[in-house]
Amino acid sequence: MPKFPKTIEDLIVQLGTLPGVGPKTAERYAFSLLKRSRLERERLAQAITAPDQTLTTCSTCRNYTEADPCIICGDVKRDREVICVVANEQDLLALEHTGEHRGLYHILGGTLSPADGITPRELTVRELVERVRLTKPREVILAFDPTIEGESTTLYVSRLLAPFEVQLTRLARGLPIGSELGYADEVTLTDAIKGRRVLSPERVTEPTPF
Repeated sequence: MPKFPKTIEDLIVQLGTLPGVGPKTAERYAFSLLKRSRLERERLAQAITAPDQTLTTCSTCRNYTEADPCIICGDVKRDREVICVVANEQDLLALEHTGEHRGLYHILGGTLSPADGITPRELTVRELVERVRLTKPREVILAFDPTIEGESTTLYVSRLLAPFEVQLTRLARGLPIGSELGYADEVTLTDAIKGRRVLSPERVTEPTPF
């Protein structure tokens, strides 16, 4: 027997699909929305659906953008010889907030996790290798979460890029093991990116094909 009318139940269910939103939080959000004016709810609905009409993906870094290339890739003041590889858009934003990285980015689309069905084919690994081959940057920073998946991705990508004349670096261990870039504070991220070190890909096992 439903506790609320079906329209409210449906709203709670949809809100509950958001990351980190449990049943109680979904109920609280739902009734908070119901207490708002119709105009406020319409503005929220428009903000949710607007990206379908306005957003695209940057053909260079794979970030969300309203114009291709995105603002970062189109900025002539950025150091175009340094590419920072991150797993997702939130990690890019977190690093941008530090103001320390003035190069470009490449969003991989996640990290390797065979248990979850995430293989190189689900990521933009091929695009990254081709980009490095064509643009010949002097440095590629591998900025992944210090987790098992992040470490596996770092080793895999570093091996693929090893044949190119590019310095491979990773973030310093200012980030604790098991943490996520998107939740790290700016001071920790600043220390991590300042203290990045060169990788030694020769000790990495041969990567599997795309």
